[in-house]
Order: sequence, then structure tokens, then C-alpha cells
Amino acid sequence: MIRVVLADDQPLVRAALEMVIAETPDVEVVGEAGTGVEAVRLAAELRPDVVVMDIRMPGMDGIEATRLVTAEGGPTRVVVLTTFDEDEHVYAALHAGASGFLVKDMALDDILGAVRVVAAGDALIAPGVTRRLIGAFVAGRPPTNAPGPAAAVERRLAAITGREREILTLVGRGLSNAEIAAELVLSVATVKTYMTRLLAKLDARDRVQLVILAYEAGLVSVSASG
Repeated sequence: MIRVVLADDQPLVRAALEMVIAETPDVEVVGEAGTGVEAVRLAAELRPDVVVMDIRMPGMDGIEATRLVTAEGGPTRVVVLTTFDEDEHVYAALHAGASGFLVKDMALDDILGAVRVVAAGDALIAPGVTRRLIGAFVAGRPPTNAPGPAAAVERRLAAITGREREILTLVGRGLSNAEIAAELVLSVATVKTYMTRLLAKLDARDRVQLVILAYEAGLVSVSASG
């Protein structure tokens, strides 16, 4: 059973999500929060698999709440809720430790599917819009609280091989393991092995962080991200 905490200051949003989740046999809502402070408290007390986190909430916003939840190093993963006029906040939330983001006008079933993806340990980078948002802010004017300059990122990449750098570039372009395997004429199992090495060498939590690193290192341009 996937245990979820819903954090949103709009009761109607929480009610709509809870109604859909109530009809599914493998996901349950174990807590609801209307503020970032409440979200952090519930995450610590209930240790859910996923927190669906709104960005704009009174007091502590979803970005700081995400940072505090993920800093615990526990099993709880966070996906943030956003609207298209909050692109900069999405970028900041990803750096705070979110495993991806959901757009509020997505179909509720799609949001539920996204929760399952994150609970399974994956990250939400497949939609082209995700790559566009990350790329635009890394290549353009990222928030001031973003990590250091590209030189610092390049130092991290010094530990990886040429082939691993090639695969990181394709990850940054949003390719799946199967697509990377086809591109490089490798088996999917081999690609998975490379992914495991990349995550370990770069101290990255998931594919979202690898995508951000690829952009920050200049391995991927915005136009290449689709």
C-alpha cells in the first residue's frame, strides 16, 4: 500500500485528490496538511511514501517544506504541485529535493499514476515540459539559491568515464533506459548498470538530479531537451 500525505492550502484540491485515491486499492491518504509546517510535521510523524506538496502555502512554503522533509534522509519522497506561472519555483523545488512535479490541471488519474511512479523510486522527468522548465532555468537565470557555478558541477563530473558522461547527456535529454540502449546499441541491463554507477559517483538521489547536473554542466542545451 502506498501511503500519501496531501499538502495543499486549498481544501478543494485535497478533497478532489482524496476522492480519487479512495477509489484505488493500492494508494491511501494517511494525512492532510494545509501549511508547509504541517506537512513537515506529518511527514516526520507518519513517514509516508509520498508527500504531494503544493508550492504556494501560507507561512512555510512548499520549497522549504520539501527541503526539510528530504533532509531527513528517510523513505519519504516529495512531488510538488505547481501551475505554469510558477516555473522558477519548480526549479527551486527540484533542488530542494523533490523527485518531480505535478501540474495542477493534470487529470486526477495522471496525478495518481505519478504518485505510483515516485513511490516506486523513480522520478518524474519524462514529460517534455519538465525538461523544458529545468533547461530554461539552468541555461538562463536560475534562482539565486541554486547550487554553485558550472565549474563546481564539472568537478563532480571528473569522476565519471567518457561513456558515463555520454549516458548522462542522454539522461539530460530525457531519454528512458530503453531509448538510451537503442541510441548507444547497448542492452537495457547494461544501461541500468551505468545508471547505478552514475547515481553513486555523482551522489545523486534519482534521475531528476542527473537531469539537473547535465544541464548545469552544459551537456544539454534547452533546444536539445525538446
